[in-house]
Amino acid sequence: MRIRFLVPGNVRHGSGGNNYNAKLAEHLTALGAKVETITVDGDWPVGSQTDRQRFADMLDGGTTVIADGLVASGAPEEIAAAVNTGTAVWILSHMALADHPHLEARALAAATGIICPSAHSAASELATKHGTRKMVIAAPGAEKADPAKGSQPLHIVAVAALLPNKSQLELVECLATLQDLEWTTALIGSENADPRYAAEVRAAVEHYGLDERISITGELSGEALEAEWHKADLSVLLSRSESFGMVVTESLAHGVPVLVRQGTGAVEALGHTGAGAALDLTREGALTTTLRTWLTDHARQQGWRNNALQAREHLQGWDTTAATVLKALATPDAG
Repeated sequence: MRIRFLVPGNVRHGSGGNNYNAKLAEHLTALGAKVETITVDGDWPVGSQTDRQRFADMLDGGTTVIADGLVASGAPEEIAAAVNTGTAVWILSHMALADHPHLEARALAAATGIICPSAHSAASELATKHGTRKMVIAAPGAEKADPAKGSQPLHIVAVAALLPNKSQLELVECLATLQDLEWTTALIGSENADPRYAAEVRAAVEHYGLDERISITGELSGEALEAEWHKADLSVLLSRSESFGMVVTESLAHGVPVLVRQGTGAVEALGHTGAGAALDLTREGALTTTLRTWLTDHARQQGWRNNALQAREHLQGWDTTAATVLKALATPDAG
């Protein structure tokens, strides 16, 4: 099968969506598909007339198209025209758009089918906003890594671009109340996605006198990122909205327990592993209480660690994700 994979050109940091797209393309290729990944420039999700025409030009016949929802949701007429002339166009929706629901609804209705990386984003967001559609859920895979060794003092990592939704400022303010305990923390993610927010996070670290305990590393990959996972004892993902939270399964792949926010797709990623907790952060002090307990209770540390190591042995691989998508593309009526 020939697949043209269209991804947005205006997301330049290492987002979960970008990582999912790259892994899916890699493993579709491993299963024998001929995948052509094309970056579509434009001011998405709406895009100008020129942007939409550029997108339309890539929806040629003879190729099955997977289009990232950030691009596709802004071009419903172009999708409808392509589908009407015989091109199969699947929208890969990582998360429902915060704005432009009517535009998104028309694009989803026009598409051949919809691929969702999580039941959370499909059931709780898209279906709630737009009703039942032709959906297939293809949860992200994970690649089992060497188990983390941990650190002394205990080391916490928060792997996400520095963005208001990711709530690093909330984490810094919480850690400022725990200075009587021993710990270090690394905030690992792009500072370029929202420079103003990144500056606020840096200013807070300095204000609370935590420069020696909280490092802001910027975006890391490869051996540098693995080195941080190797030192980690706990991973924290406090996103206010999250379709799945691939960093959760990445944490578990390293045998590192995770704290996530209730009401987000990260809860789905953590599952019933017991490798950490989903916190109700509408409760004042919930994060502080949980971190203080973990930092001071060796039994809690060991229990979460053991559960993370057990979860590590049962993670779905990316080959399963790709096989789910390939089956759907081959039998669109089954979506």
